[in-house]
Amino acid sequence: MNASKSKLLDDLKALLKDEQVTVNETILEQHGKDESYHTPSSPDIVVFPESAEEVSAVVKLASAHKTPIIPFGMGTSLEGHVIAYEKGITIDFSLMNKVLEVREKDFLVKVQPGVTRMQLNKDLKKYGLFFSVDPGADATLGGMAATNASGTTSVKYGVMRDQVRDLEVVLANGDIIHTGNLAQKSSSGYNLNSLFVGSEGTLGCFTELTLRVFGIPEHVVAARASFERLDDAVAAVVSILQAGIPIARVELLDEQSMVQTNLYSDTSYNEKPTLFLEFHGNEAGLNQDVEFTKEIVKDHHCEDLVFEKDNAARNKLWEARHNLAYAYIHGHPGKKQMVTDVCVPLSELAGAIKHARSQMEKLDMVGGILGHVGDGNYHTLLMIDVNDPVEVEKANIFNEQIVEYALQRNGTCTGEHGVGVGKMKYQEREHGQALQVMEKIKAALDPMEILNPYKLVHMKKEENK
Repeated sequence: MNASKSKLLDDLKALLKDEQVTVNETILEQHGKDESYHTPSSPDIVVFPESAEEVSAVVKLASAHKTPIIPFGMGTSLEGHVIAYEKGITIDFSLMNKVLEVREKDFLVKVQPGVTRMQLNKDLKKYGLFFSVDPGADATLGGMAATNASGTTSVKYGVMRDQVRDLEVVLANGDIIHTGNLAQKSSSGYNLNSLFVGSEGTLGCFTELTLRVFGIPEHVVAARASFERLDDAVAAVVSILQAGIPIARVELLDEQSMVQTNLYSDTSYNEKPTLFLEFHGNEAGLNQDVEFTKEIVKDHHCEDLVFEKDNAARNKLWEARHNLAYAYIHGHPGKKQMVTDVCVPLSELAGAIKHARSQMEKLDMVGGILGHVGDGNYHTLLMIDVNDPVEVEKANIFNEQIVEYALQRNGTCTGEHGVGVGKMKYQEREHGQALQVMEKIKAALDPMEILNPYKLVHMKKEENK
């Protein structure tokens, strides 16, 4: 370690307790990667603050040393958000993991950023409440806000941005601000909640979040609907939404994904393009929704429709869906997973999925298609040998093709995984001159570009001096 880094380490140890600062190689390595295919790179130092004041002190010190800061939750991101390509200090929020306040009458909860989704829902259950955003992974709420996570329930309840009422944020100069309040609506000032949610740690470090929660539904019914053709499955989703059925989840798995699901999860589901559906509500209303859905999927040539009212069977269904990524990894040893993520207008979804499957077959790629088709967001899971340049190049070509298809139809290069480093190259193509506005916001709030540098928005070199 050179003299500059040694001085930084000494300064950090003067600010925090010894156990809150580490240069242990194993811990550095753990914090230099996420669940993506992007090349790992370890930070110089990892710190574990316990309060907003300690985060502020660390950021002020990093600013004085002109050292990068990378916020870190659980490392479940998929586009290299937490990889320390510029080295510096990784701030691990795992010690800031308290549920601070439950305001059940306001349907709000205040948490620290290291609280995980499952931890929060366990705490909320005794109040008859739940937090709706479900990306599959048991991610931290700070990380979910940083990437504007969504997942399986967004079709009914909305994405992470819709749930954030207020954020406590440490800025690049160490100042601590709040971005909102507890009111259900406001016409006062710029909407800073929306600016900071999805900013991927490039504008500030979240140290507290006030989030909207919901009452646990009286009744829940899940279903599997299988189809001969992928097009029919997608068309059925559009018809369900057009009919105004308040569906809570609607997920699509293609034939290949159903094969992997059965192998990994020890299920015997029909190995055809399949919709996983879930309905929330009161018993009378749900019965009507279920009957209406039966008619709709029948009109779209549904071959098999199975409803799961039993809690254990319903949990098994969604566990199988959430474990699909691991099913592919388990089924293809020696390969690594590349997960794509685009979102298109609902009217373009069938064409987009059809295009993705045709390109996957044309490039002779191994993988499957799945997605939160109720909001036009779909993924492909590609299994590639990262040491084979030919396979890596084919995967990159495929990703370029499906992103371009989405952008040509006024969609987006990422529906929920975020930009990180993997999607930066598409930002100008997607946003045009609006990207310059984003760069100016970044320059104003982080003039030295110490906050998760070279992620999401890349400031010009001359601005970063």
